[in-house]
Amino acid sequence: MGGLFDLSGKVAIVTGAARGLGRAMALGLAGAGADVAVSDIVDTKEAADGVRGLGRKAVGVKVDVGDEQSVKAMVEKTVAELGRTDILVNNAGIFRISAAEKTKVGDWDAVLEINLRGQLLCAKEAGMRMIRQGSGKIINIASVAGLAAFPESAAYNASKAGVILLTKTLAAEWGKHNIQVNAVCPGLFETDMTRDLTGDSSFMAFIRERVPLGRGARPEELAGTAVFLASRASDYITGHALVIDGGWTAML
Repeated sequence: MGGLFDLSGKVAIVTGAARGLGRAMALGLAGAGADVAVSDIVDTKEAADGVRGLGRKAVGVKVDVGDEQSVKAMVEKTVAELGRTDILVNNAGIFRISAAEKTKVGDWDAVLEINLRGQLLCAKEAGMRMIRQGSGKIINIASVAGLAAFPESAAYNASKAGVILLTKTLAAEWGKHNIQVNAVCPGLFETDMTRDLTGDSSFMAFIRERVPLGRGARPEELAGTAVFLASRASDYITGHALVIDGGWTAML
């Protein structure tokens, strides 16, 4: 193929890839030619089979991104079975709804552990290999909640804002190694994690009113963004937070 968006010969790790946005991005990367380590804390067989169905190699990896040894094992297994690590999509995340004054310390710690510390651990482990090979692409999944506060989401908002600044820091430090690090800030996507929101008629009426495109997004609508940021087409883009929200934040 050889085009700007061709990922043939590349190996990607996608965390939180069993379903939702992670699965859609894993399949998008595979469709562009990448072999994929499909990683999640839950069963990844269906997503890995989807990658293989596109003619690419896949390995399913069970990982707890908040645990340093688990992350290390994930990267080691990827390299052992697929040969290298060129692309990391830091997608694993959780969400807890709570008014700030009622937020439990345990919930706060759990959200920050997975959403922020997990991204650092994965970037650190994959990044060390990318540094040695002199190239790499890291895509950190943040959120529009990292740019503007959402009520009853203090831990989630803080974690995603942290992801954006972590992204800029890694970009600043690793640019000299030809590693591009960017964040993606999705708006409302229809996934298992957002089911309570998408099932709320009043909230969806708000979305139709405030989002210029008038709807939430489907997971597969994030796949092209992942391919772009993983490909040669984005070689001079680093430290950027790319908003994919149907125009929502344009109205803020």
